Amino acid sequence: MNNKTREITLVALLSVIIAISGTFKLPGIIPGTEFQMSAPIAIGICSTFGFKRYISAGIIASMINLIMGTHTILNVIVAMIFRVVAGSLIGILGSNIIVVSTAGIVGTAVGRVVMASITGTPFKALILSALPGMIYTLLSSYFIYKTIEKIVKVTPYKSFIKKYDKKENAVVNIKEELV
Repeated sequence: MNNKTREITLVALLSVIIAISGTFKLPGIIPGTEFQMSAPIAIGICSTFGFKRYISAGIIASMINLIMGTHTILNVIVAMIFRVVAGSLIGILGSNIIVVSTAGIVGTAVGRVVMASITGTPFKALILSALPGMIYTLLSSYFIYKTIEKIVKVTPYKSFIKKYDKKENAVVNIKEELV
């Protein structure tokens, strides 16, 4: 399989993973505080494969969820805000434990700001209901990122893993390090 075909199949696969994980929710103690599994998985995907692949897969996942009726326009707007903010943080600052762990929290908070401005709901109420999920994301994002990276390293897609190189202050392909 050539590189372009692998790129297309990888983005398609990541899209489906993001779309399906968005339908899994862990119940919260208080109604409305359930946790959507897609947040730490999305952070792991962005940290492993880079912002460009992540945002492409996220756009496709949002279209899938919108077409299937599992998300509304508001869900898609909030999800895209999350993706742009969290993905940008990882893309700019790299995939270290602090950035990966906190990117989801920042993305969620900014998404709630946008939701508050669209719906007129008080920001405080939105952020309090999101707090349990933000804690789950904080605690699980780095672990999920390392798990995804470890799995991908033993697949034909290992050449697509992105790793932040602090010395070069740039994103480099991990394949060069493995050779």
